[in-house]
Amino acid sequence: MGRLLLILGGARSGKSAYAQRVAETLGGKDVLFVATAEAGDADMVRRIARHREERPQAWRTLETPRHVGQAITAYPAAVAVVVVDCLTLLVSNTLFACGEPPDPTVVDAAVQAEVAALVQACQARAGTCIVVSNEVGLGLVPENALGRLYRDVLGRANQSLAAQAEAVYFLVAGLPVDMKALAQAQPGR
Repeated sequence: MGRLLLILGGARSGKSAYAQRVAETLGGKDVLFVATAEAGDADMVRRIARHREERPQAWRTLETPRHVGQAITAYPAAVAVVVVDCLTLLVSNTLFACGEPPDPTVVDAAVQAEVAALVQACQARAGTCIVVSNEVGLGLVPENALGRLYRDVLGRANQSLAAQAEAVYFLVAGLPVDMKALAQAQPGR
């Protein structure tokens, strides 16, 4: 049974760089990078290109905006580490695939199915799966219904993954905080 690590943080918190360092430490060159971003505009094209440049050349890349668990399961080669970057975009991609206007119940079910398939794929593999996600619940309440739905669904997806993960790291200014160790150290737990 594989290990599952969840790395959370805000925008520019250093979560992807930390995930990459952990993957290099655990897997060296034997890493599958699963990218969920889609190049929908010029800014995303630049961001994707920058991420590609920052990854080691020897890593294999699988680009899949949805159905990540199934894609990992179907991947033919065994690898020491799988990095999924990121759940944030997987949830966004799933939400937008649910129609306009999105039905919150349908979106939540679709996202939870994605998370369940991802967890199952990670647990079925030997080695380690590292999932990167944004923590979007620390900011302002979004002013529109779609933003609130996205924040809520991503928050529940993060909670589901955190419950299954062996370790959960929260990145603040590039510094990882081990959230499960912190939670276990709390009185009354």
